[in-house]
Amino acid sequence: MARPRIKDVARHAGVSEKTVSNVINDYAHVSDRTRQVVREAIEHLGYRVNLAGRHLRKGRTGIIALVVPELDIPYFAELARHVIREAEERSLTVLIHQSGADRDHELAALAGFGSTFVDGIILSPLALTADDLRDRTGLPPTVLLGELLEEGADHVAIDNESAAREATRHLIGLGRRTILAVGGRDDSGLGTAQARTRGYRAALAEAGLAYDPAALLPVDSFRMPDGARAVARALARGARPDALLCLNDQLALGALRALHEHGLSVPGDVAVIGFDDVEGGRFSVPTLSTVAPDKAAVAKVAVQLLQHRIEEATAPDGAGSGVQAQDRIVAHRLVLRESTQGHERR
Repeated sequence: MARPRIKDVARHAGVSEKTVSNVINDYAHVSDRTRQVVREAIEHLGYRVNLAGRHLRKGRTGIIALVVPELDIPYFAELARHVIREAEERSLTVLIHQSGADRDHELAALAGFGSTFVDGIILSPLALTADDLRDRTGLPPTVLLGELLEEGADHVAIDNESAAREATRHLIGLGRRTILAVGGRDDSGLGTAQARTRGYRAALAEAGLAYDPAALLPVDSFRMPDGARAVARALARGARPDALLCLNDQLALGALRALHEHGLSVPGDVAVIGFDDVEGGRFSVPTLSTVAPDKAAVAKVAVQLLQHRIEEATAPDGAGSGVQAQDRIVAHRLVLRESTQGHERR
């Protein structure tokens, strides 16, 4: 059986092909009655919009790329789900690419993978520098996630420094005074870890607590084994923390294991807080206190920004070109669970 076409829908509904097109594109000037008749005809005939044709007529493919460091990090998996859902509502298809936090892979993504099949890119960079982003002439529209590397790029993130300051203040408010930062980095970089470390240090300074560089526990990556190893090494060398600020929930979950293996209770001996509010932290024992970014809002804003840039880039008259880049900060909240609750020290 031949696939129904727009003229078949028009004939069945008793309207023009232009009217059917107006209904499909949700134009406002179509009457409610006509809109209903056309939609009933579409459903009856099983008509499906040819999205590929529609996009190509506009000089687009309808495909965007989401580039993240690692897909098996729960935060990025959860974020990807939100991005896909948001894109589907705009008739966009999402190509997901894993960069491995490798600069060459991130540069290839930034260049559209050397092809024209991607209309735009949502990129969470870990290895790129500001210099990599400055001259993007002829490259696909891009929205960055995480810390801002270049003021000329659209960017969506939470305020990581403020969030880490709030989390550390909470630990201090519990009477904790020896707070280690698992995954902390005290260099001059512009990454998320550096921003969260700055927030940690700011909270210590506000409370009149001395900052000790040895309180930063470096990690090779932000996975559970790295958190467990970092905390185990610190305990083995004689560290006696009463709290841990972990720069993501994976590190925090690994830290919980290391504390358990060393006979330390949470939160009785050591309070623990993480970042990202991933599902695993809601089922750990104890459940994990965390900084929860609004992942749905991150996805929504990123896809909206990218769609606007794609429309500008493909507009026949160049309308919208040269519009100033947007730096959008999305809400976060502190979610308090068992790993910090009920054990204040005075």
